[in-house]
Amino acid sequence: MNHEQVREFLDAYIDTELDVVTTLHFENHVSECAECRAIVEQYQQLHACVKAQFPRFDLPVRLEDKIRTQLRSAQYDQRARTARRDWLPRWRAWSLAASVGIVIAVGALLLQTTNRQSRSQLLAEQAVSDHIRSLMANHLTDVPSTDQHTVKPWFSGKLDFAPVVKDLSVAGFVLAGGRLDYLDDRPVAALVYKRRQHSINVFVWPSTASDSGLRTTTIKGYNVVHWTQSHMTYWAVSDLNAVELQEFAHDLEK
Repeated sequence: MNHEQVREFLDAYIDTELDVVTTLHFENHVSECAECRAIVEQYQQLHACVKAQFPRFDLPVRLEDKIRTQLRSAQYDQRARTARRDWLPRWRAWSLAASVGIVIAVGALLLQTTNRQSRSQLLAEQAVSDHIRSLMANHLTDVPSTDQHTVKPWFSGKLDFAPVVKDLSVAGFVLAGGRLDYLDDRPVAALVYKRRQHSINVFVWPSTASDSGLRTTTIKGYNVVHWTQSHMTYWAVSDLNAVELQEFAHDLEK
């Protein structure tokens, strides 16, 4: 240790604030250097004089506890403020993520609902178009018959399913026959019934959807009733009034 370092560490040495190693180096230099030793002795005398002449005040016993309590409180407040600062961005991020998730979920639900409605509307329009075409081409039936035991076997081997054919003549809906048609990108069964001068086309094919109640709509002046039953989907189309067409659908459901 040199003269400059002794002067740098002098105050700390007098107040016994130096570590052991630095203290040893300091004292070794002072013991060999008369100039530095004189300066150190002067500082020691001044320190002793100040300590002896100035009054000493003893701190109240509870002061240390109060100071420590306030320090802990300040540290707690600081941590709380830091936690709030850290939590606020996370809360905003979580809130934003939750909002985005809700928007996506609602959007997906609306999209699914819209897709289902669009597909249902498309099938209804196709069913009406097929109904009109059968009337215009005078091709209501491939197998004209009022006997359900004649109409149902006729579809055997022509379709990959067996449609249910009912005799509803007692209810005023007379079976007129059946034919093959094409809907929903596949061959389907078209059952034809008569109510006075009105023709009713019932398009039938398999479905994976669960059973559903009657749904009605009107397209181009034609009434349409749709329902799903026993893994089969039904679309009834006619210019018959909506009330009687629904009665027909209820009878066919039984």
